[in-house]
Amino acid sequence: MSGFSFDQLKASFGDKRVIGPLSLKVNDGEHVALVGKSGAGKSTLIKLLYERLTRDASLVPQGLGLVNALPVFHNVFMGQLDQHPLWYNTLTLLRPFRKDRAVISDLLNQLGIAEKQWSPTASLSGGQRQRVAIARALYRHAPILLADEPISALDGPMAHLVMNALTERFHTSVIALHDVDMALAYCNRIVGIQDGQVALDQPASKLNASDIMTLY
Repeated sequence: MSGFSFDQLKASFGDKRVIGPLSLKVNDGEHVALVGKSGAGKSTLIKLLYERLTRDASLVPQGLGLVNALPVFHNVFMGQLDQHPLWYNTLTLLRPFRKDRAVISDLLNQLGIAEKQWSPTASLSGGQRQRVAIARALYRHAPILLADEPISALDGPMAHLVMNALTERFHTSVIALHDVDMALAYCNRIVGIQDGQVALDQPASKLNASDIMTLY
């Protein structure tokens, strides 16, 4: 099962309450879009969930969390660092195993950046870097996806390709999205965050874009 439930989630920065307290239950098989204006608390909520679901979740943070000095391959491989012993990870840094090269090459090919596998991550464009972080999340093979604006730097066709890959690969997900149309197209539940609280929680099938835009 890949559902989860948390009560009394809360976070503060200094004296300012950013999140909650709020409760969130996500059922197995749900793809939840977190929507709401910038500063509403979506990113903080993603971080809170990841702190509690680390072992069972793949994360695409808004800041991407890439190591610029390493090639694309090694940034993607980092998705499985905790699944291998130290000797395996050290050897991979020097001479990657064929099976890992094959799997990562296939992921990068699916995301349209196969030719960048051995390029320094620092040399990539914003959209390419975002796809590296997405490939790392896919490579982790966790049952749950937590993603914070994973398509913000991608154009229309590539954004659709990525969202399709994420919702197909992960049985359960929570994805913060600014693009309301994409949220409705790829997620089956919409949770609106406003001032750190849940202001909307409905099946996507019962909403249209204008219902969600009231949060902005």
